[in-house]
Amino acid sequence: MHSSPFPTPSSQPRFRDTVEQWMRQFQDWLCQQLEAADGLGRFQEDAWQHHGGGGGRSRVLTGGNIIEKGGVNFSAVEGTMSEQAARVLLMPDPGYFATGVSVVQHPRSPLVPISHMNVRYFEAASGEAWFGGGLDLTPIYVDVAQARWFHEQIQAVCQQHDASYYPRFKQWADEYFYLPHRQETRGIGGLFFDRLTVGKDGTFEHLFAFVQAVGEVYGRSYAAIMRQNAALPYSDEQKQWQLVRRGRYAEFNLAFDRGTRFGLETGGRTESILMSLPPQAEWHYNLQPQPGSPEAATQRWLQKGIDWLTDPPTTA
Repeated sequence: MHSSPFPTPSSQPRFRDTVEQWMRQFQDWLCQQLEAADGLGRFQEDAWQHHGGGGGRSRVLTGGNIIEKGGVNFSAVEGTMSEQAARVLLMPDPGYFATGVSVVQHPRSPLVPISHMNVRYFEAASGEAWFGGGLDLTPIYVDVAQARWFHEQIQAVCQQHDASYYPRFKQWADEYFYLPHRQETRGIGGLFFDRLTVGKDGTFEHLFAFVQAVGEVYGRSYAAIMRQNAALPYSDEQKQWQLVRRGRYAEFNLAFDRGTRFGLETGGRTESILMSLPPQAEWHYNLQPQPGSPEAATQRWLQKGIDWLTDPPTTA
């Protein structure tokens, strides 16, 4: 069990102030973890203001030793969205406050997985408040042992907070990180949860502690994978396949990602919203992996319902 590197304020007058303060601290800590693992790159900050109130800090790392393009974005914004946007996003009230940290890392090497993590907190003007978040890995080539290790890390964190969380949120991730038009998952999944409502789904303290733990396990586990895989040799053919798989990643983020939709629907900052897109990607007409190839082997793992905690992994 890991102790939190962040103090949790106990005397803030409002939940939103407590969460916003931690989100700022978490962005700082995560950037430090990723910079240390990369060994060369440094995040550059771009502060911005939101038209409705508040703003954020977009931090982007390019040209790193391991990370080709990565972003760690913090925001704390408020405003009133249109009635149409409120309906689309299932908001109980057009007035809102939202704070969170959103992360996507695109490595140079096709043997270091793409990674994503998001933790967020919303308050509607009606008073309803909830947490959401998730994390997942998108390997270009699935390393089964590493996939199992990753799921073991997040399962252990879930167990510390609620025994039902891992099976529930792992299944939710399988459903969410899915490209229906390709009939394949984005990667090996992870966790996804939304609208964990204060009062209905737990106390503020319980839900907030879980969200903090999700952010921290992402930082620890992904930094470890970066260090383990960065020096592995790869071929030009593997790099080419990485560009094809990056195209799949872009398809998901533009067509299905809820965070992208929320940002665009509420007039968010476009550069920060689209930070998640890879620096390069390719699309080829009807490209299929060769039978028996490593690419074909990975394609077989891109399905819902795989139990990564078993050895070997089994399907549901």
